[in-house]
Amino acid sequence: MDIFGAELLKLVQIIWINIILSGDNAVVIALACRGLPPDKQRPGMVLGALVAVVLRIVFTVLVATLLSTPFLKIVGGCLLVWISVKLVLGDDAEGDGQVRQTDKIWHAVRTVAIADAVMSLDNVLAIAAVAQESTTLLIIGLVISVPLIVAGSAVIMALLGRLPILVWAGAALLGWVAGEMLVSDPWLAGRFGEAVIHRIELPVAAACALFVLALGYVLSRRAARHAAKEQEI
Repeated sequence: MDIFGAELLKLVQIIWINIILSGDNAVVIALACRGLPPDKQRPGMVLGALVAVVLRIVFTVLVATLLSTPFLKIVGGCLLVWISVKLVLGDDAEGDGQVRQTDKIWHAVRTVAIADAVMSLDNVLAIAAVAQESTTLLIIGLVISVPLIVAGSAVIMALLGRLPILVWAGAALLGWVAGEMLVSDPWLAGRFGEAVIHRIELPVAAACALFVLALGYVLSRRAARHAAKEQEI
């Protein structure tokens, strides 16, 4: 694959991951702005989205810079695997009940900014892992994907609700990214050499993707059985 094709693939991955993981952020924007007068709701949502974009770019650049620290990619990869499993289980902390509505536009924007900062760890970690050292690619991906989320949040959530396979596909993609992230840790590269790391990168990424799907399936089945037993009681 040529350089352009590889960069385009990364861009698509960034957009897809951000859409998959940011449904709750779109809901927060809507909840925070619902108390505004009708003529201020759209400006409030746009301003909230702009603040979210800026914060996401700053946080992701910082995380991408820190990923050159030894062992941090190993920890980040393991955390990303767990985030992937949580995505399948639907256990993302949305904090919907904690979002305050207000009739003042700047209060709504502040609420959106705080909520987005608290809820964006999974997005930031996953996107930084895909973008790696390409800050330009990272910013382009975020600038494209966040407005898409805000504009089409209802459509996105409806699609994810009707086609659960998209959630599983997103989780598998995150698992794949986690494997690539984990195995590319500077400490591992220094210990085993770049050639060995390059040779095992794809098998490890595939194994992590399969592990996420398998663990997510087992835990979701267990949760379903537990819920069924509680209903019987």
